[in-house]
Amino acid sequence: MAKDGVAPQRLRVDGGMARNDWMLQFMSDILGIEVVRPLNTETTALGAAILAAVGAGEFSSLNEAAALWKLDRKFEPALAAPDRLRQMIGWKGAIARVTT
Repeated sequence: MAKDGVAPQRLRVDGGMARNDWMLQFMSDILGIEVVRPLNTETTALGAAILAAVGAGEFSSLNEAAALWKLDRKFEPALAAPDRLRQMIGWKGAIARVTT
C-alpha cells in the first residue's frame, strides 16, 4: 500500500480470523497502526444486506447504514520500532526460505 502512496492510520478487520485477539494484536504491532474489530465480524453478509436495504429504500444512503457498524475492540501497536523491524526481518527471511 505504501508503494501506491497509501498510508492507512487504521485497519478494520472482519471474518473468522478477526475473532483471534492474538492475531489482531500482532497485526497492529507489525503494521504500527490501530486495528479495529466490529461487534459483527461477519460483515460480508451484513454488507450485502445493507446494499439490499439501501436499494429497497430502507436506508436513505450508505452513510446512514454505516451507523450500524459498532466497535467491539481496538488493538494498538505495542512493539517498539526496533522490535518491529526485527520481527519484519524474521518474517521476510521465513518467506524467502519457503518461496525459493
